[in-house]
Amino acid sequence: MKSNDFSYYTSKFFQSYLPGSRNVSGNTILSYRDTFKIFLTFMRDCKSTDPDKVSFKDLDHTTIEEFLAYLEDDMQCSTSTRNQRLAALKSFFRFVQVERPDLLAECQSILTIKNKKSPKPVIDYLSGEETELLFKQPDTTTQKGRRDLALLTLMYDSAARVQEICDLKVSSVSLKTPAVIRLYGKGRKTRDIPLNVHCVEILRKYMEENHLLRSEMANTPLFFNSRKEKLSRSGVSYILSKYIEKANENGGHLSDRITPHCLRHSKAMHMVEARINLIYIRDFLGHESIETTQVYAKANPEIRRKAIEKMESKTASVSMPDWNENPDIMSFLHSLR
Repeated sequence: MKSNDFSYYTSKFFQSYLPGSRNVSGNTILSYRDTFKIFLTFMRDCKSTDPDKVSFKDLDHTTIEEFLAYLEDDMQCSTSTRNQRLAALKSFFRFVQVERPDLLAECQSILTIKNKKSPKPVIDYLSGEETELLFKQPDTTTQKGRRDLALLTLMYDSAARVQEICDLKVSSVSLKTPAVIRLYGKGRKTRDIPLNVHCVEILRKYMEENHLLRSEMANTPLFFNSRKEKLSRSGVSYILSKYIEKANENGGHLSDRITPHCLRHSKAMHMVEARINLIYIRDFLGHESIETTQVYAKANPEIRRKAIEKMESKTASVSMPDWNENPDIMSFLHSLR
């Protein structure tokens, strides 16, 4: 077994297997890259093994379990993050067991490591009134304020994930009736989302002002910063947090835990409150399973109350008796973009 076998198969995993055989998105590759960087840091700091010298002989069930404990105890990662890191490593060892049948036993041992159960998170979202207050905060007398209003309105109206918003190009938008926006979601899946009239009006004015309706602008990012580069996830988070703070200065009581993803939650909760069919909401959000979408119905106390009242009305008339391969491996991982 060569001393650099781990480096070789790590390179092959990232350069060939993930983008080729698995056809995973760039965001998934970056997430897996981060897992490997953290794992190699753990091997260096906790196992005294230089990243370039890590070999499969250093890796077994116990080492991976120790790494997972390191994530939770030393890095204070949540159970969810711990499980995400484990999923990345499992994907790698599934790949390795095919490439290296001689390592099958070690790989399968690692693949038996189970996810940890984590408490279901509380869904943070804005009420209808809070959403309206948020949209009143951008200063629409300025060009940046008009961009921010278009951004926030589209994020809410489309219930898009923040990365889906960042990746939008002008060609992703069709303002012709019925107006739609094409989102590129997880697993490279696309979905067309209808836009309401109010959102279309704001978006059209923004695009006209920035000359984005010209045919030669089709591949331009829909939302960009002062350097004409597409907005980053952190840039979108900064914009939202700025207006959350401003809304609270203007008499609001919006939670400081509201993130860009919470606008997606807000739209979903408002659709549930409007009694829209969960199957449609599932497709609108791009969920694979209806079970994922049902969390919104379960999290809404008003929906539960009305469901109980509906059951009571059905039973009231009935008479009843009382009774979840690069030698410098760290440089290679840093180079992935």
